[in-house]
Amino acid sequence: MQMKQYPFYFKATIILFGFVLFVYSLAVLRDILVPFCFALIIAILLNPLVNKLQQRGVRKIFAIIFSMLIALLVFGGIMYFISSQVIGLTENFPVLKAKFYELLNQLQKWVRSNFGISISKQVDLINEALNSSKALVGQTVGTAFATLMIVFVLPVYVFLLLFYKTLLLNFLYESFAEKNSTQVADILKQTKSAIQSYMIGLLIEALIVAAMNSTALLILGVKYAILLGVIGALLNMLPYIGRIIAIALPVLMATVTKNGYSTQLGIIIAYIIIQLIDNNFLIPKIVSSKVQINALVSIIIVLLGGALWGVPGMFLSIPFIAIIKIICDRVEGMKPLGKLLGDEIPTKHKGLVWGPRKAKASLSETIVNDTK
Repeated sequence: MQMKQYPFYFKATIILFGFVLFVYSLAVLRDILVPFCFALIIAILLNPLVNKLQQRGVRKIFAIIFSMLIALLVFGGIMYFISSQVIGLTENFPVLKAKFYELLNQLQKWVRSNFGISISKQVDLINEALNSSKALVGQTVGTAFATLMIVFVLPVYVFLLLFYKTLLLNFLYESFAEKNSTQVADILKQTKSAIQSYMIGLLIEALIVAAMNSTALLILGVKYAILLGVIGALLNMLPYIGRIIAIALPVLMATVTKNGYSTQLGIIIAYIIIQLIDNNFLIPKIVSSKVQINALVSIIIVLLGGALWGVPGMFLSIPFIAIIKIICDRVEGMKPLGKLLGDEIPTKHKGLVWGPRKAKASLSETIVNDTK
């Protein structure tokens, strides 16, 4: 039976309509999907520990509960540490606020003397900018509150994903023809290992970057150095955009709390050195080298994630585009898309392309392999 061939414009319209419907569904179901996506990442991270406990004879349900308790203790410890630092910041907030207004007044006088813009005009421009951004701020705050309201479902999601892991995997196996079962099993196994190593590598990288940031700020005498260092490490997960904000925060703190500009210059130099170490050593050696996303895709996907799901979407965008790249690299028909997402630049656009040398296993990949 001959298949009916549809014209290109018809197929393109159907594809575009499906894509718009998919994005609209993601936006509408944001409050449900955001905690589920975070739960999926946590379940992937806890899966090696659950497997290790089961190999030691622990029943599956107790292995899951014990793994979740460990994760809860780690998360609680981090939140306690950050909250204690924030409390110290709020105690000195009136002093910092007064210093900030003093600097703002000096800046307004400098702008008036050099550019001829009156202080009242500057205030009007600032108010106009703030009013235009109210919708975006309201959306971000609304997303944050909605996420906090349903954050209690995270443990439920994580538990059920780990408990029904075999059921979900069997569904994936049975969704394809039996003749492809071996290939599907191989793809799932490689994908699971790569995702786990990538996420574990990100956590190790964040800890090292937080330590380097905090040490540099402590040496420079910046107030709340540890808090700013940890925040900088978290923002470092947002490529390029997050790194700029990570530098701006301690620079602003030093400007408000210190005289002169030597400390600010020292912060910029220290953070540039840390970024060089991160890009040239930590990411290749610790984070899985198989899951590098190029700069263009990283910036676009972070902005799209922020527009779709707010701040949580910005943090979720990079891990999930990395998961998509992992799958694309292992499915024959999707390898061109995987190459497009990756950061490897071919030497020629046609003909022979210099292939990459086989990369040595990263630290995160070694950890995942040892837990199998």
